[in-house]
Amino acid sequence: SERQSITGATGRTLQESVGINQSLFVLRKVIMSLAKQSRGASKLMVPYRESKLTILLRDAIGGSGYTLMLACISVLDSNWEENLSTLQYAC
Repeated sequence: SERQSITGATGRTLQESVGINQSLFVLRKVIMSLAKQSRGASKLMVPYRESKLTILLRDAIGGSGYTLMLACISVLDSNWEENLSTLQYAC
């Protein structure tokens, strides 16, 4: 996830980062819905169609297989907020 104030992104780069962040947000919603269903919740609507990313990943994350999330973080102390956000997303 990029923060516009830190990166200083403008124009097309800013639009691309907004699109990426929206796709990641929808991916998290899909994963949360699937996790609730696996814990025995009644059939919830899984929002696959809200993002191109989740449409492409539908068979991989919605089937009977396992999905692994890999989180890349920085070793710099100045990036601790971004690292925390990344780890919270991955959990």
